[in-house]
Formats: sequence, C-alpha cells, structure tokens
Amino acid sequence: MTVEDKGPSGPDLERGVPEEDLVDGRPLVGHVKDEAVLIVRVGKDVLAAGAACTHYGGPLGEGLVVGDTVRCPWHHARFDLRTGEAVGAPALNPVACWQVRRANGRVMVAGKSEAATPSRAPARAPSAVVIVGGGPAGAACAEALRRGGYAGSVTLVAPEPPGPVDRPNLSKDYLAGTAPEEWIPLRPPEFYAEQRIDFVAGDPVARIDPGAHAVTLRRGRTLPYGALVLATGAEPRRLSIPGADRPHVRLLRTLEDSRAIIARASSTSRAVVVGASFIGLEAAAALRHRGLDVDVVGPEPVPLARVLGEEIGREVQRLHEEHGVRFHLGRTPREIREAEIELSDGARLPAGLVVVGVGVVPRTELAEAAGLRVDNGIVVDASLRTSAPDVYAVGDVARFPDPRTGAPVRIEHFVVAERQGQAAARSILGLGGGYRDAPFFWSQHYDVTLRYVGHAARWDRIDIRGSVAARDFAAFYVDQGRVAAAVTLGRDLVALQAERAMEAGDEAALEALRQAT
Repeated sequence: MTVEDKGPSGPDLERGVPEEDLVDGRPLVGHVKDEAVLIVRVGKDVLAAGAACTHYGGPLGEGLVVGDTVRCPWHHARFDLRTGEAVGAPALNPVACWQVRRANGRVMVAGKSEAATPSRAPARAPSAVVIVGGGPAGAACAEALRRGGYAGSVTLVAPEPPGPVDRPNLSKDYLAGTAPEEWIPLRPPEFYAEQRIDFVAGDPVARIDPGAHAVTLRRGRTLPYGALVLATGAEPRRLSIPGADRPHVRLLRTLEDSRAIIARASSTSRAVVVGASFIGLEAAAALRHRGLDVDVVGPEPVPLARVLGEEIGREVQRLHEEHGVRFHLGRTPREIREAEIELSDGARLPAGLVVVGVGVVPRTELAEAAGLRVDNGIVVDASLRTSAPDVYAVGDVARFPDPRTGAPVRIEHFVVAERQGQAAARSILGLGGGYRDAPFFWSQHYDVTLRYVGHAARWDRIDIRGSVAARDFAAFYVDQGRVAAAVTLGRDLVALQAERAMEAGDEAALEALRQAT
C-alpha cells in the first residue's frame, strides 16, 4: 500500500506561504519542485521535512505532530522533524529535512539539509551482544544498537534464511499479488555487513548458558555475550486431525509459507481457510483477490468478536461476504482429504488449498531449558530484562508489564515487536526509557483497514462513535470506567490521538476523545 504519485500539490514552498498560515503543531503540505514537503510550526521554530512516510509512503501531513516528531496515520511510524530520523517503528529509513527561511512575514523552503546522524554515546557497552531470532524484534534491536552508538560485536542468529522480513505483508499485499517480492526483506543482505552485524542463518541456537554468558549453536560454535536478547517469536498452531500433514495444507508465518500458498493457489480454484482470525481473514481477502473461491471455517459464532466485539465482527464478516467469501461458523474441521475438508457437522467443502490460521504458541524452549522464568512467554520487566542477568526478551515471546496497568501481557503485533527490540537496545546501552509504547496493529481487508491501539483483554462496554455499518467509526473499549483500547475505521487521526493519550498517561484526554469523537 503506497500513495499513488499524482504530482505536486499544495503551495509552492520555494515561493513560500504567509507565516500567519502556520498553526503550532498543524502540518501544512506543499511542494518543492516535484517533491512533497510538509512544514510545521513547533513553538518558535518552523521545520520542514519530506511528506511521505518511508514505510509505505503514508501521508505525514495527515498525521499527528507530537513535540518535535510527526506520526504517520497509516502505521504509526514516527520521525524526528529536526533530523529526519525514523524514531519509531515500523519505519526504518529517515525522511529528508529541508532548510527553512523566514523573511517579510513569509516562510520559504530551500534545499535539503545535510542528513544528520545524531552522535550518541552509550552509558554502557557490553563486550558483545547476541540476538537470538531473525524476526522484526531481533532486527530492530540490532539496528538500534548501532544507532545508539554501540561499537562492539553484534551477532544476529536467525534459524533460517532469508532473515528479517515485512511479516504483515505476507498475509496482505504480497499474498494478494499486489506487492513485489523485493518489498519483503526488511533490509538488503549487504545492510548487515555495512552495519557490522554478524548475520548467522541456518545454524540455530541449541542451548543457552546464563552462568557462562554464552550460547551454543547447533553445529557446535559458541558465542560469548555481554548481553543476550531472546527474540525467538512464536510458532503457528497446527491442526491435530487426519490429513493435517497433506502438502496442500499450509500455515502462514514465514516468507516460505506465503510462497507455498501462492504456488498452490496458481493450480487450484478452491481454498478453505481454517480460522476466522485476523491472519485467516486477511489470507481470505488475498486469495479472493487472486480469484479463488474461499470458504472460512471457525468455531466462534461471530468472527473477531473476542477482540472487536460482535457488532464490528459482524461487519467484518459482511465485508468478506460482499467479496464472495462463504463462512462456516460454529464448526471445526474433522478431516482433510485430497480435494476436500470435512467439518464437525459432516459438511464437506472442496479444497485444493487449506490455509490454517488458528493462533500461535510462544517459542520458549530455549528459555525454559536455561532456567529462565516462563509463564505464557518469557517473563520480563518494564526494561525487557528476564530473570537471568544480562538476558532480555522481546516480541511475540515476551510477557511484559502493560505500560498503563502493570498487568502481565504478551502481544503478537509486528510494530510492538520492533519497538520492543528498539527499547531493549536502549536498556542494554543504559539509555533508559524501557518499553512504554501503546500497543498498535492494523488489519487490512480488501480496501478497508482497521487500526487498533491499546490492549483490552476484557471490557464492560464498547462506545461507538460514527457508524459501523457505514464503515466510518471509532470504537472505545471501556473497562472499569477507563478506555483500555480503541479501534478506528476511516478515522486515522483519532487512532493517533488515542495512542498519544495512552502513552502520556492522560486519561482525561482519552476520555475527552471518547466523548467528542
């Protein structure tokens, strides 16, 4: 998903705009020749930066300015307006900054500023850092260590090639055939060499020795560490029914999984998705885009009701039905045969492809064997430290204290994983801060994208502003009189505002947003 290039719009910023048109904290988007540029007043200063997010090209001019930063409305990436640096995942690359000139009551934008690489000196520098896991959390940690000024050895151990990938795309645009494969790696292979990150693939960690501060790889190599980061992720749940191991039955977690589904989809016209989960429904949408007939099987009466509530869950179901998906709810698969799947009520569905999306299980085996505290994930504190000295855990495998409530949670979101990797790097280097971001994820279904901020394991009521049926709403999940989470469709700025209020601990602002939206 990228912004379509429609040419320059808005005022010509080389000619400038009246200074009185700039409102503190409100972006104004114009252009310098053919490049879109946003300018924003921040206190006494006026700053200018590229107007397109470097993640998927989202319109930063429609985002939220927080202090000296701007947040993207699409996937909540964050950029420093003074340096252009990407300071919050999922964006990895900076935006350009531009020189600003003020004269005769006008603000003009000239050439680009030289890219500023902030100089940082870590408060601590362990002898070596080993990161176990080749997903987004581990990759983000490795990058953040280098950005934080760490000059020591960094080793990233991935269980298999190709390394860190844009995992959300595997069930969305890439699976649908609208995103090319070159979009999928988070970084090109040469990036790790340039950053002096030793990338080890195909030789996974066999055991951890916290006492000796060392890990041993399967082939016998030993890696000493001063700090160890466990980013081992989660394993997809598998079906335990006859036929679940047939070759046309596929999980969806890795790039190889997505490739296999695409290959199978090219030779069949009927697919069954087992699991009316986010990933299952995203896969259903992608397969419909490829022209397959799709059936979705799930045990619940309403898809996603456990996370979104019944009203929104039913609307998601209607959206899929409008696109030709057939639902078989309140049922489970009993057996998978060569060309069909039998359900618990005896119904039989043609199936040349079966995609299974029934949840994941955290990969805690290494941590358990090493004696770390494990409870539905590897238990960590607010700084992402485990029960063993100098060992950290991040991403899908980490069970951490909710920044707002302190309750232990484990969250399986791409952006959370990346930001926890970045937070762990800060903790390792003594730069402080811990992990205090509000959880965020997005889910794409055809041309509809839901955005979810916060965390609501339960709620007393859902306050909906707008119309679910019109697919234009903000829903607030209230638990014991407090907004625990918010879901938006068509109201991206509200999601950003809710996220900001949650992170600032501003319950009054969050409540005002709920009432005013």
